[in-house]
Amino acid sequence: MIATEPMRVLLVDGAVATIRPYARSDQDAALALHRDLTERSTYLRFFSVGGRTAEQYVRHVTEEIDHPGCGALVVELAGELVALGSYSALGDRQVAEVAFTVADDVHSRGVGTLLLEHLASAARRDGIGRFVAEVLAENAKMLKVIADAGLQVRGHRNGVETDFEIPLEPDDGYLEAIAGRESVADIASLGALFRPSTVAVVGASRRCDTVGHAVLRNLSRGGFNGRVYPVNPHAAAVAGLPAYASIGDLPEVPDLAVICVPAAAVPVVAEECGARGVRALVVLTSGITAQPELADRLKAAVGRYGMRMVGPNCFGVISAGDGGILNATFGHAQAIPGGVGLVTQSGGIGIAVLEELARLRIGLSTFASTGDKYDLSSNDLLMWWSRDPATRLCVLYMESFGNPRKFSRLARRLSARKPVIALRAATSETGQRAAASHTAASASSATIRDALFRQAGVVAVDTLGELTALIAALASQPLPAGRRLAIVSNAGGGGVVAVDAAASAGLVVPEFSAQTRADLRDLLPAGASVANPVDTTATVDARTFGAAIRTVLADDAVDGVIAISVPTALGDPGAGAAVPSGGDKPVLAVRLGQAEAVALPSIGGRQWRVPRFNDPAVAVAAYARTCAYAEIRERAWGEQPDLPDVDLPAARRIVAGMLDEHAGGGWLPPDLTVRLLRSFGVPVAETVVVTSADAAIRAAESLGGGAVAMKAVVDGMTHKSDAGGVLLGRDGASKVRSGYEQLAATFGERLRGVAVQAMAEPGVETLAGVVSDPVFGPLVVFGAGGVTTDLLADRAVRLAPVTDVDAAEMVGGLRVSLLLSGYRGAAPADTAAVRDCLIRIGRMAELLPEVAELDLNPLVVRPDGCVAVDARVRILPRVQQDPLLRRLR
Repeated sequence: MIATEPMRVLLVDGAVATIRPYARSDQDAALALHRDLTERSTYLRFFSVGGRTAEQYVRHVTEEIDHPGCGALVVELAGELVALGSYSALGDRQVAEVAFTVADDVHSRGVGTLLLEHLASAARRDGIGRFVAEVLAENAKMLKVIADAGLQVRGHRNGVETDFEIPLEPDDGYLEAIAGRESVADIASLGALFRPSTVAVVGASRRCDTVGHAVLRNLSRGGFNGRVYPVNPHAAAVAGLPAYASIGDLPEVPDLAVICVPAAAVPVVAEECGARGVRALVVLTSGITAQPELADRLKAAVGRYGMRMVGPNCFGVISAGDGGILNATFGHAQAIPGGVGLVTQSGGIGIAVLEELARLRIGLSTFASTGDKYDLSSNDLLMWWSRDPATRLCVLYMESFGNPRKFSRLARRLSARKPVIALRAATSETGQRAAASHTAASASSATIRDALFRQAGVVAVDTLGELTALIAALASQPLPAGRRLAIVSNAGGGGVVAVDAAASAGLVVPEFSAQTRADLRDLLPAGASVANPVDTTATVDARTFGAAIRTVLADDAVDGVIAISVPTALGDPGAGAAVPSGGDKPVLAVRLGQAEAVALPSIGGRQWRVPRFNDPAVAVAAYARTCAYAEIRERAWGEQPDLPDVDLPAARRIVAGMLDEHAGGGWLPPDLTVRLLRSFGVPVAETVVVTSADAAIRAAESLGGGAVAMKAVVDGMTHKSDAGGVLLGRDGASKVRSGYEQLAATFGERLRGVAVQAMAEPGVETLAGVVSDPVFGPLVVFGAGGVTTDLLADRAVRLAPVTDVDAAEMVGGLRVSLLLSGYRGAAPADTAAVRDCLIRIGRMAELLPEVAELDLNPLVVRPDGCVAVDARVRILPRVQQDPLLRRLR
């Protein structure tokens, strides 16, 4: 049974369709779909030409839609049902037969592939491991759909048929295949938005102080070569262009409509646009989201007619292409064509960045202000930029994330070729604090966001000034090969500031070679310092200053140069920093006392310009961030290792059993917690839960007869040791009995039992866990553990699933890592076992969305492995949305 909401999806040609669960009321439309098939299509689908088999299939689907292990989806295009797909479990429900029918007139538009992807996702949630299908060998289109899916398909020719087995577990190949298909479809759908040939401005006013008039003016001033139609029922002409009363009165269907009418009229205009065949909308109007009825009507119109939309409550879009510059905004700055792509959720931030780009004469390829983000998001722009050769630098400002995992996947692919920069913004607080687990308490919104950016290969900045500085550096200079920075200055104090900033930024200020120092001595006055940082003295001219820069750049120990100058009565030596080196090492200039924080002065008409800052620390920070991006390009992202010993069916039975007994979920009992963790191969101490002193003695004996730990099982108790709920080192029957009696006296009727464990060997106490964030999904946490975990707050966070590289960075990048590596002569701990544990709990979080929280504290790490001696797992009844599914907002 498929329990999901209707989704807007993109076909290969960019058309917007809807995919949704099949309902009994769809039976007549499904029968009509099959009746309209050609005789050839009917034969290829059902191995016969009669309609009886098709009718039997539709009625069978209708009867089975509520049965466990069965599901069906339909695809609608322009309100018409054009495809039906289904699966039906066989035998033990680990295998299901899959089949689908696609209308003849929508073949080769990606409908079949979309159905297969969505059916596979639903089947995985049903616990089905693979599909089987029978396809005629001559059915080339269906064979191609299956072969191109990206799954590890196995086919066996059986006479005129081919029998397929399709494992449903996704791998990297499947992710790549989905990403490729999604990118092609998304770019096709955005053509009307960023490459329109005709634009209508609905709400264009004759008054110069209105948004609609400003948009018309910008379209004209930007040099847009397409046709522009003002829509105003009360004017014959606007801004010198003939005006029309409505979209329906236009002489042709516009590709794009920019809507700037009052909020109450927006849904009506959107409906008119859709009915006329407009493919894309930019809704500048604000105040719609605050009125749910208007918002719902607008979304319904966009969905009904398959339009793409930017906004509402947005600043507009800009695109530079062969047709001139499309400037469909109401801003003041005039963009020039170039390589910067910009997407922002804030109109104000967008205006500020556009103004800075215009001042620096840095060109723009694409700009979108997403506003309230009903449809177009930063993910769409990431896909557009990935295939846009004009875009060489990508800039993001996001206040919320719709699909963080898709963002991570897209940004990672893009950042391998082009810098992706994000201006940090506040994100919503992580929910579910009431559980008060150590893991949940450690995952703040800022921590999660930064983990996402790191995993996605995004370079993050905190201020608009830092953003402008980094854009200027990346837009004008080559990437550094490393973090070795040379500093040349005619003012010694500026060099000192730069050295301090370099140390704070993790840069290296290397020693020059003997040859470089000798060359500098020959070049500079006697009082100059030829060590790094170089002090040329204030008396050198621009030619000598530039020669010193080139001398330092030639040193093999140097990856880049910061050139700091201050003008004197003798001249302005900083002009020498504006001479390009002609090599592949970056140069950033600093002019002390400069009014602007950053400038990009032209160099005698040359295309390569050196950015010039007014603060050495800002220049050094910009250089450090260019180093960070250069490292991202070379970074190994890692893999998700195979875990063949995971017993997923057993884990799902434990979760289902818990929810059968407690519909609202809750914390698993200790014995079930141990079973669940062990089903994923997570090392956890053997635990026996008892309800009497005699049973506690027997449990201690069954665990080897040595000293045991005894822990109270009390609902809602997080800090057991603080509450007196942990007794350690109890050896012998009498001490075990007295321990049980002590816990019973302490907690009385609240005591649900006592967990008995063999005492663990000492080691480094760490914390590992999972928390599920309502926005970002499951997160894996690692850090210092034990009773001081909250005091030390030494933790790393990654989004699940965790790769081997992610796990290595988490284990090796904290203060507690020093203890794990063998502190003060201690034997090094088994960090490989910890990395394996993090990978396993990350896989659990990915495959079991019901795991809301998981806390292993402490996870004791020793030279011979690791073991969780205290574990808690909270289960909630929910279905996690598949992050792999292709769908629009």
